[in-house]
Amino acid sequence: MNDKVIFIGASGFVGTRLVESAKSEFEIKNFDKQQSHFYPEITQIGDVRNQGELDEALRGQTTVVLLAAEHRDDVSPVSLYYDVNVQGTRNVIEAMNKNGVKNIIFTSSVAVYGLNKENPDENHPVDPFNHYGKSKWQAEDVLREWYQQQPEQRSLTIIRPTVIFGESNRGNVYNLLKQISGGKFAMVGAGTNYKSMAYVGNIVAFIKYLLSHSHAGYEVYNYIDKPDLSMNELVAQVEISLNKKIPSVHLPYALGMVGGFCFDVLSRITGKKYAISSVRVRKFCATTQFDATKAHNSGFSAPFTLSEGLDRTLQYEFVQTQKDNITFVSE
Repeated sequence: MNDKVIFIGASGFVGTRLVESAKSEFEIKNFDKQQSHFYPEITQIGDVRNQGELDEALRGQTTVVLLAAEHRDDVSPVSLYYDVNVQGTRNVIEAMNKNGVKNIIFTSSVAVYGLNKENPDENHPVDPFNHYGKSKWQAEDVLREWYQQQPEQRSLTIIRPTVIFGESNRGNVYNLLKQISGGKFAMVGAGTNYKSMAYVGNIVAFIKYLLSHSHAGYEVYNYIDKPDLSMNELVAQVEISLNKKIPSVHLPYALGMVGGFCFDVLSRITGKKYAISSVRVRKFCATTQFDATKAHNSGFSAPFTLSEGLDRTLQYEFVQTQKDNITFVSE
């Protein structure tokens, strides 16, 4: 176990599963502003905005996996996206240079492509529609510039995952599954729009695969579990997994957007954050399909099908009675 790998931002949902999967094969350290519920013994508390903390944390490391990001839909002020996602990446690179670390895996996002694109692959033009996507693209540019300075010696791998779901996650997919399973779900639009998703067990396995096959060079991978499901097919999967009939209610897109704008106004007036917003309605009704041929042809084999991942998540959240009571909030 010669490789010393530092996971930056691994106290959360994906990072915890990644540490669990990789700790037997790599010497791992976690650097995060939050303490890890499960791995406090390998966690150093710190912030990617603090150069000194990063400089110290990367001492003696050989590889960085940069997971840390501001990613919620409603981050305020919006400058935080750029302070953490862009300047934080610059700080990580500076710490890498000071400590002679030449390998980095960076989790970006399919948000760099924007909405309603036709199955973009890794070479598709970028068109981010929100500050999260814009800041992730800028962070990628920072990393590409670093790589080009010494391409023969450095390794840069960028992963652009779609929305990630799984057991114990309290993000948008969980909220959607909870609404569907509880019969309190109204489909906005016809439900024929497709949604790319990634099960946490598969994205973690892919990152671990890349760690085990690291070499000098530059690669970008979309990560999506295939085949994509339409919203109607997702509801059908919930029905199968939970063995229950889900009531079918469809609302016109225009009406859904009006409702979203109403909650936007209410949020500004009250200062509270609501589960419904115009951005979330827009994202819900958008087709978000992405090409992941490169990742699935790389030699990597996903351990779970998308349906298996959904079933495992639904069984854990809505059927099983014994849980560890640790949840991760994300979007």
